[in-house]
Amino acid sequence: MLAKARRPARIGLVWWALGKNNIVTDLVIEPADGDPRAREGLARLGDLQWRCTLGHSGITTDKVEGDGCTPIGRFPIRRLFYRPDRVREIACAFPIQPMSPSDGWCDEPGDPAYNRLVTRPYPARHETMWRDDALYDLVLVIGHNDDPVVSGKGSAVFLHLARPDFGPTEGCVAFARADFIRLLGALDKTTQVAVQA
Repeated sequence: MLAKARRPARIGLVWWALGKNNIVTDLVIEPADGDPRAREGLARLGDLQWRCTLGHSGITTDKVEGDGCTPIGRFPIRRLFYRPDRVREIACAFPIQPMSPSDGWCDEPGDPAYNRLVTRPYPARHETMWRDDALYDLVLVIGHNDDPVVSGKGSAVFLHLARPDFGPTEGCVAFARADFIRLLGALDKTTQVAVQA
């Protein structure tokens, strides 16, 4: 469901960036009730608003691998992965890359490929991107802890599809499938993800 969102009252992060039509808002993500331990959130992009889920431990300014928190900050969007066997004709302002069954994402802090796409089988601990469920049918990779990568400061923080019960994530932000597709269509190439308390 889409609803008009109010403009943020406080200033702290940069809210507006130049883009098409000269003004584009960041995708702002906040806990639904203002509690940093909340597992549900609201995402706003201009006048659009969507319900989303957050990490099972809420949000944090001090992300650590495996803490179950969604990191607070402002992050660029890097690219969109999609499952070509489940998704057809998707539009997005960012680079689009089909996923393959051999795709993984390294989440082993001591590994040189930490917080990077890897090819499975891979010797270090990693997430499987090609999942049996639908969570990673569409995945927006954000620039969290990637430039530079700091060992142990969090990996595989994505925007992806929510569980059917809308349960919390391991630290990502998740959306209902229909909302995620609408979100992809509303993004501008200058849009960044701003997670805040």
